[in-house]
Amino acid sequence: MGKKRKNSGFKAPKGYFEGFTDDLLDKMSKETSSLPKEDGFAVPESYFDNLNKKILDKVSEKESKVIRLKPYRKYFYVAASVAAILILVLSIQRSGKSSFTFDDLARTDIENYLEENELGLSTYELAEVLLIEELEVNDILNSELDDENIIDYLEDNIDDIDELNLEIDE
Repeated sequence: MGKKRKNSGFKAPKGYFEGFTDDLLDKMSKETSSLPKEDGFAVPESYFDNLNKKILDKVSEKESKVIRLKPYRKYFYVAASVAAILILVLSIQRSGKSSFTFDDLARTDIENYLEENELGLSTYELAEVLLIEELEVNDILNSELDDENIIDYLEDNIDDIDELNLEIDE
């Protein structure tokens, strides 16, 4: 957009408004004025004498019918409150019936969660949390470890694997 012009382009001659009022009054007082002498509007005689009575007669003849705006509004409020109460009752009943406990979770679900999410606990901290009474010897003895898994564990947890003097058949 361009800059706005402060000058509109119209100019009035110097001294134009100085005697403007006097000139206007002189022109109006002359008989050859282009302004009409009368206002041009005519009201019949005694028009305003009976006007008040005529208006009151017309208004009092008709009985106005009262139309209520939004007549069904109170029914909508009742329906909405009943629906809200039903929803509240049904949600309370459903939440009371099914409550999950820790025992409902499968052991594999817990193991998968612990494997996928890092808890920030060390093996010693986990050992403190585990209950020894629930562990059985068969749980430990029946699990077979592969040589690859053992080597991977040792590589991750031991700084110098050569110090162990392991013979690896590759």
